[in-house]
Amino acid sequence: MGLVISIANQKGGVGKTTTAINLSASLAAAKKACLIIDCDPQGNATTGLGVDRSSLSKGLYELLLGTVEEEEVINETPMPLLHLIGASANLVGAEVEMASMEHKEFRIRQGLAGLKGRYDYLFLDCPPSLGFLTVNALTASDLVLVPLQCEYYALEGLSQLLKTLKAVKVGLNPTLRLAGILLTMFDKRNNLSQQVAEDVRAHFKENVFETVVPRNVRLSEAPSYGKPILLYDIQCKGAESYIALAKEFIGKGKR
Repeated sequence: MGLVISIANQKGGVGKTTTAINLSASLAAAKKACLIIDCDPQGNATTGLGVDRSSLSKGLYELLLGTVEEEEVINETPMPLLHLIGASANLVGAEVEMASMEHKEFRIRQGLAGLKGRYDYLFLDCPPSLGFLTVNALTASDLVLVPLQCEYYALEGLSQLLKTLKAVKVGLNPTLRLAGILLTMFDKRNNLSQQVAEDVRAHFKENVFETVVPRNVRLSEAPSYGKPILLYDIQCKGAESYIALAKEFIGKGKR
């Protein structure tokens, strides 16, 4: 059965979607079958993998409602072993429309139940909030990976996320575990980046990945071409970091 991993942080712009796309692509390059589920109504993982949202009539929203079969929402991507369940425009109204449903926190878990046997890894790209869709993703997950930018307010809000993880574990998903904290947007020329990295490692110790993702222009450009960084510029520092993260991820026993 595949591992389900939420990539979550309620702060925006920390590298959640970049990590979802490029970690899964690096694992796919290592012959691991991967599925990305775009849980963010903004749909950045969807467009970042070259899928036109305007023509996407079936995605996560329809899977949550149970109105489609699993096969109908799976999209191919430029990587042969990497598939996508996209965020259609309808996902914007999911929280309001599902508010009165019974067992609403388990809709993603139910939707993915038949797919876990087909993939080694299933990555849930969460929105920048701790709302309905993020809680749904955490309830469906075995692990949660937290990207954390190496900037001034990096640790602000992290305690709230960890409280949410604890609450989900107690009330909804007792087997949920922290896969690790990933330091992103690291600038080795910047003393602040160095200090933030040191502080995070001192506080969270073995829960921080050794791999650090640098600030990298090519990494920022790749989504506009609908490609993972491996297909856009495999020789850049950003590609090297996600290849290293994939190796570390496998090496840490995350299958």
